[in-house]
Amino acid sequence: MQTSNETFYLYPTDKIFGAFSNEPPWLIDPQQIEWLGSIDAIRAASKEEVPLLLKKRRLPPGLRVMTTAYHLGKALAAWKIFDQRHSGERSRSGLARRLRIAFETLGPTYIKLGQIISSGEGIFPVELVSQFKLLRDQVRPEPFSSVRATIESELGMELEELFCEFDQNAMAAASIAQVHRAKLCSGEHVVVKVQRSTIDRVVREDLAAMSWFAPALVGRIPVTSLANPPALVELFAGTIVEELDFRLEAANMLDIARILADTNQTALVVPRPHPRYVTRKVLVMEELTGYPWDNVAEIQEAGVDTSAVIRAAMIAFMEGAMIYGVFHGDLHGGNLLVQPDGVVALLDYGMTGRLSEPKRLAFLKLLMGGTINDVRIQVAALRDLGALPPDTDIEEVITELDLDGPPVDPTTLTPDELTAQVKEITKALLGYGAKMPKELMLFIKNMLFLDSSMPKYAPDVDIFAEITNLAAYFATKHGEKIASDVGIDPRKVPVDLEGVRGSLGLDSSVQQITYKELHERRDVIRRRMQNRQRPKKHGLAGLRGK
Repeated sequence: MQTSNETFYLYPTDKIFGAFSNEPPWLIDPQQIEWLGSIDAIRAASKEEVPLLLKKRRLPPGLRVMTTAYHLGKALAAWKIFDQRHSGERSRSGLARRLRIAFETLGPTYIKLGQIISSGEGIFPVELVSQFKLLRDQVRPEPFSSVRATIESELGMELEELFCEFDQNAMAAASIAQVHRAKLCSGEHVVVKVQRSTIDRVVREDLAAMSWFAPALVGRIPVTSLANPPALVELFAGTIVEELDFRLEAANMLDIARILADTNQTALVVPRPHPRYVTRKVLVMEELTGYPWDNVAEIQEAGVDTSAVIRAAMIAFMEGAMIYGVFHGDLHGGNLLVQPDGVVALLDYGMTGRLSEPKRLAFLKLLMGGTINDVRIQVAALRDLGALPPDTDIEEVITELDLDGPPVDPTTLTPDELTAQVKEITKALLGYGAKMPKELMLFIKNMLFLDSSMPKYAPDVDIFAEITNLAAYFATKHGEKIASDVGIDPRKVPVDLEGVRGSLGLDSSVQQITYKELHERRDVIRRRMQNRQRPKKHGLAGLRGK
């Protein structure tokens, strides 16, 4: 006979509110959480602050500009003297390395920016991504005295009144905050996220400095040509300002947990934030454990079906964006733990994508346009998302970028041919005033992460079959809503695999390709880019979908 306690642990009542673990340290009831009541006002105030931080100034904003100018100027001067005269790839690599060193020296805000760039493989230049990956472990933890002071100030109690155990050594230290294991005096094992003591002031000073310098960098630094410095700073500001209030992060946790529960996605769980101990600078949450995402061999040895794991992660991520307009914005190996039963613990919600309803509909059109291979729908959707100006001539863009032309297999092109195509497309897009909206950048960044995991998690899965199955899932489960939202009924319109082949640079004779084979093709392209030859002329269609 089960006791009430056993029932409590086997069937947590708060799982109707969200995708939480089966062994709760406490139960979540959104109606009883005091800090949740003002979350809309907090989020609105955060958004309103961004343009104020980035507003144009007639004079440089203080001493921080001088410090930033010195370190960035030093990096550029050294590049011009030692690296610029060399070949393109060597010159860009040298500049990226010097910028990375300058970012390290400039501290947490710049390291955070570098970390975001480092996870944007396929969005940002490869030289920047490669160098800035080295910034992921470069932030030292603050001394425990500062951690104690922040906790006691924010929660209004002595540390020992709250925690009977508190590990003074941080289990992780990032640019905005650090995380400690602890045990509440009431007995629950928790994780405590504590904001760095001066980061609030430093971020605001640094954003003012970045916005001052960014326009002057347009076209001057080769590795930033694709990144568009002013747009990158604007995107970064909108992201990092939200991360400075942990109440927003805790609310993000609850929102994504609710979406997972509403869609019956039981393959992912979200840690419960504490109902009381959440403030602007301190976040106490449930501790979840599991295998690190990158330990694929160990996960498979435990009997976990890794193909099912990554398929569930992909579906949940896309479902949140397409149907609800809310999704985790920072998927990477450090934020995912695979539990022995194959359930994925999803951590760190400081960076979360939120699409307004018009943008969600535009985003849905973008994905549906890709499914049926309709270029005009896709370009129009990009315009509506804010990636192109509102008055953009859709037909002109399609013609200039040759988006209706036949695909070219990029593995048949020389490195200089590939480089020339990228430069042509970049020049054309910048001419149209193109930029990367925050939500689109976060989505693409996450898709690239999941894509990079496929060769390890599901190397032998056929991409065409997987895309067909994914489309069938959304057609069956959400077909009526998608048809109502954007006028395209996925139940009646099949996936255009010719469009998929074209986007991959494949001809119609290719009926099957695995993730392993696809990444081998991409490795060929990367190697060729590193061994440049004389350029030839080709159209732009071959990069469609890249």
